Amino acid sequence: MKSSNFKDWTLDKLDSVFGMQQIFTEESTLMQEWEVKAKEEAISDFEEQTLLNLQEPLQMGGRAWNEFELENKFISPVIMAAKLNDKEIGYFLERPLKATVGDYELTGIVDGMIATGFRSPKIPFFCMHEYKRSVENAGLPDAQALAAMMVARELNENKKPIYGLYIVGFNWDFMILKGKEYCISRSYNASSDDVFDIFKILKALKKIIKTELMDI
Repeated sequence: MKSSNFKDWTLDKLDSVFGMQQIFTEESTLMQEWEVKAKEEAISDFEEQTLLNLQEPLQMGGRAWNEFELENKFISPVIMAAKLNDKEIGYFLERPLKATVGDYELTGIVDGMIATGFRSPKIPFFCMHEYKRSVENAGLPDAQALAAMMVARELNENKKPIYGLYIVGFNWDFMILKGKEYCISRSYNASSDDVFDIFKILKALKKIIKTELMDI
């Protein structure tokens, strides 16, 4: 058994070693359904103002923020505003994740995850990796997110699709993993009007988790 950290991988290496295959939005029913469900979400006046209040300092000084500032001043407040926490699932930060995938024990710290559990994560459904800039961090953000999603897939006994996200600076790229196929969305720029699309995608994600992924 080989032990390997999420940061050791690239998408090409994951494809080669584990037989993964990237498909695109026009080929992914799940990504298309996520986008449709997101468009159906409403944003209240209060939520809109909250997003604009968070976005303003991002636009003014976000390029100078370090990774912790980006996380604490913008990413987590946006995710928390989508009300992803309740007594059944929670948004957890900087938690370890580990599972055996093929001949490897994949392990690492996940920047963010949504999982069952009230005080600590149990079964993850969504994994996020966040980068200030792609050149400032060890590893690649898309591959780290996918590796974490593959671990989450194993912890779900390969029964459910796994959702994910990687963030580089202002750009948010959403992901879905089903079996050995994964899809990456277009990039959403949080400094633009895309911030409202991001928020709707997050709100739709909670409904997907609660109605389609959890065994209730």
